[in-house]
Amino acid sequence: MDCVGVHNLQALSALLSAQQDDDEDDEECKNVPACARLDPGHIGPPLKKDKEVTTAYVKKNSKDIWSEEEVAEGSQYDDLADQRPQPEYEIILKQSVGTEDLFLGLSGKDPSSMCCEAMLVKIKLPNTKATDVVLDVKEKFLDLRTPQYKLGLHLPHPTHSHGGKAQFFSEREELEVTLPMNRPMDFINMP
Repeated sequence: MDCVGVHNLQALSALLSAQQDDDEDDEECKNVPACARLDPGHIGPPLKKDKEVTTAYVKKNSKDIWSEEEVAEGSQYDDLADQRPQPEYEIILKQSVGTEDLFLGLSGKDPSSMCCEAMLVKIKLPNTKATDVVLDVKEKFLDLRTPQYKLGLHLPHPTHSHGGKAQFFSEREELEVTLPMNRPMDFINMP
């Protein structure tokens, strides 16, 4: 059985005690081995005290045209200077269900999102006319602009943007965008 020696206890005490002036530390640790005086702050190269340490990004290459601080994080479609508010929206997944699916279960469809064929995006646009709406739909991004609102929406699933349709309901002041979902493995997932 190993006994804890006085030297080991002194080394542990020196390691756990708060650092004081360098002079006091030298006096306390005369009998402690050098490796016991190390703490996590001693890992890595020693800090240079004559140079000021800065956290600013330094260009690595002289051919860099901007630094990391100059590049805004987020969507490539975001316009930070545009202060228009984002309208309320809702994403609903849709599937075509017939009586053979509902009562007999012949097609193998279930209520999960894996069996959905289309995505419906409902966007509330109060005080907006249909002629004011500018809509651009990519495979995974919907960009909507009106004089009062802007919406840059990353879609949860890839879509066939060319097969979609949009309808504006003036009485509800709501735009409905229906997009067929692009699922490359649908022939396996759905019979």
